[in-house]
Amino acid sequence: MSAVSYSQLVWVTLPEIALVVAALAVLACDGTVLRGAAIARRRGVAALLACVGSVAAMLLVGSGPASFHLPDGMLVMDGRTRVVQVALLVLTILTVLLSEAMLTPAAEGVAGGKTAFTHHIGEYFALLLFATVAVLFLVSTQNFLLIFLALEFLSLVLYILTGFDKQSQLSTEAALKYFLFGGISAAFLLFGISLIYGLSGSIDLSQIAVAALQPDPLWMIAIVMVVVGFGFKVAAAPFHLWAPDAYQGAPTISAGFVSSSSKVASFFIFAQVLTLGVFGAAGSGMWHGAAPGWVPVLCVVAALSLLLGNLAALVQTSLRRLLAYSAIGHAGYLLLAIIAHTPQSTSALLYYVFTYALTVLGAFGVLAALEAQGIDRIADVAGLSRRAPFLSACMLVFLLSLAGIPPLAGFFGKFWLFGTALNAAPQLGLFWLVMLAILMSVVALVYYLRVLKQIFVADVPANAGAIHSGLVTRVTLGVMAAATVVLGCDPGLLIRWVVR
Repeated sequence: MSAVSYSQLVWVTLPEIALVVAALAVLACDGTVLRGAAIARRRGVAALLACVGSVAAMLLVGSGPASFHLPDGMLVMDGRTRVVQVALLVLTILTVLLSEAMLTPAAEGVAGGKTAFTHHIGEYFALLLFATVAVLFLVSTQNFLLIFLALEFLSLVLYILTGFDKQSQLSTEAALKYFLFGGISAAFLLFGISLIYGLSGSIDLSQIAVAALQPDPLWMIAIVMVVVGFGFKVAAAPFHLWAPDAYQGAPTISAGFVSSSSKVASFFIFAQVLTLGVFGAAGSGMWHGAAPGWVPVLCVVAALSLLLGNLAALVQTSLRRLLAYSAIGHAGYLLLAIIAHTPQSTSALLYYVFTYALTVLGAFGVLAALEAQGIDRIADVAGLSRRAPFLSACMLVFLLSLAGIPPLAGFFGKFWLFGTALNAAPQLGLFWLVMLAILMSVVALVYYLRVLKQIFVADVPANAGAIHSGLVTRVTLGVMAAATVVLGCDPGLLIRWVVR
């Protein structure tokens, strides 16, 4: 620390400081001058302050030093880290804007509908900003201690956001399950970190990489513990049991944040830990040339995620549970990029996870707009294209992108990821896993088309009227759908940032 002045440290952490200031401003404003005001007004002011804080943080990320490295990897800033941080801030802004659909009382008087799920507007937006602070720190460190602290800070905030709807027993149940599974995963991760520290004498990933070159049976135990801990965070099978209940019970926008920002940060740091910290203990997952290491462990986890996530999604009747099992399947695709562990596969992982986060958050945004009408099951969206044409068109784009249909962003993401995985191992050693991923992509198309068939082909229920959504929600979803199409037609717009 002696080589770094505190003024430099403050300058590098200004984005996080800006978000904390914005969160405190939201709390202060909502609890004082706006106390007792209408929910719509409180939501508008809180959303404005949150967006201003996030935009300020983005500007500060861009104006920071080109490279910064604290001793022991406590804080590491480079071009790729800044790109990930900007993407996370964009997702936060989109989440805040989409909250209009759930934090206004527009649903009052609608049969079977819901009103705003909470009156604690300031606390909700402040928690979103605090969660963003956690993910920014998480992606900017290569130190196991700070990784663990940032992960747990993020997890604690997500537990609260999951159980924020006090009117819903499902929300409370989801938060409790999320908390219990999260505590168990934290124990596994901490035990794995302690073993790695004991074997390497360091918690800096770059120093651990040197020690990991020396074979020791305890390394495999430590690595398995770390994989279990991170497997929970990314909702990979068989560590996925919290995800379906959390996605279904949490407020819709909270579920969207968990499935987007949290997944981007968790996959980025998971890849950092394995490809930077324990690269020497990778082993091999080739069909006829397997070797002990973390790669064959991840191959098993990826295969289970692909099979369980996509096959279980086929029988779901709830839209949110379908997206939860879909997320488990997508975790299998993303693990494939980590298994390849090449510079090209890391870039493919970032492109895939960015575009996935954009589309899945958009899908949850559509569900948030529909939830005011009491719509949650797949059968409830029958004839939706005649009741809400714009929302239906946006959902069409998002679901087809998740399915990997050209010319949308999801297609190029899968194409690039599968290609890098095939080229990573000699003699197409990962061909078996890539073929499984392609087969499961076909299965995924089936359950996405089930939803779209209900939306565009099924008859409109009797006495079903038009569905209206707020202007901010429509504009936000329209921009997200357009971005999904543009990034699919011209992937270079994003590739130039993720290839570093």
